[in-house]
Amino acid sequence: MQLSDLQEIYSTPFFELISRARSVYLEHWAGNEVQLCTLLSIKTGGCSEDCGYCAQSSRYSTGVKAERLMQTEDVLDVARRAKDNGSTRFCMGAAWKGVRGGDPRFEQVLGTIREVSKLGMEVCVTLGQLSEKEAVQLKEAGVKAYNHNIDTSPEHYEKIVTTHTFEDRLNTIRAVQSAGMDVCCGGIIGMGETEEDRLKMLHVLTTFAPAPESVPINCLMPMPGTPMEDQAPVDVFELVRLIATTRIVLPRAKVRLSAGRTRLSREGQAMAFFAGANSIFYGDKLLTAQNPGVDADRELFRELDLVPQKPVCATAG
Repeated sequence: MQLSDLQEIYSTPFFELISRARSVYLEHWAGNEVQLCTLLSIKTGGCSEDCGYCAQSSRYSTGVKAERLMQTEDVLDVARRAKDNGSTRFCMGAAWKGVRGGDPRFEQVLGTIREVSKLGMEVCVTLGQLSEKEAVQLKEAGVKAYNHNIDTSPEHYEKIVTTHTFEDRLNTIRAVQSAGMDVCCGGIIGMGETEEDRLKMLHVLTTFAPAPESVPINCLMPMPGTPMEDQAPVDVFELVRLIATTRIVLPRAKVRLSAGRTRLSREGQAMAFFAGANSIFYGDKLLTAQNPGVDADRELFRELDLVPQKPVCATAG
């Protein structure tokens, strides 16, 4: 698929676009199911990277303090509550540049993954850069999916972060795919990018082989103290257009309505689900950003006749 094809789809009259996306969605998914995912920061703050949107960077004064890596039992407590609340995927994120085999912290994370995987939820991690060797270790420990967003277009990327490159991101994704894990990869909109940048980001995702298993679409949550603290909110119709276009070109991917839902109305979220979003982060916090509460999401699901998606795998021992 060419960039021009994406531009043509995205520019389709709005109601025609979301109707087409709905039809594509119903060909591949149960119409009323939404995957519930819980995201936990197992190592918060003190990151050496300079991602301009992130409150966890040590380069910015955001009020986020560097914390130690969480102990396995503490992570398990959160994971058990997440499962009890209906989540079928548990994602653990660490604020560091990447992982290296033999590092005691990485060994601790591997141990935590082994224990969480026994609970019967899909295990996802986002730990920064890694090579194929570490990717294989994660796969063997029980990781189903690895999240590593490309964030934006290759051209806009250097305006967002300078401590690693767009190609570094792709290299990690290649390692993940080589190890046999699913790729969870999407981006963030609202960082000063153009419409073309958003479509170029999506174009990169369509070139992955295999295609991403899930595509998180995040709306920037401007964090005080970061270079992007004054960015304006994303227009809801632009968000829905991007979700619909993503659904059409990546029909088998879970499209995750991710960060920024606290800035969307219930009606805006309903449009996003209609246009093809079928996954959310569930729980009142995403790393350092706020998220709608469990009760609010349950009420929204009742209003929209949505039900939690069943887990793809169950490995409880």
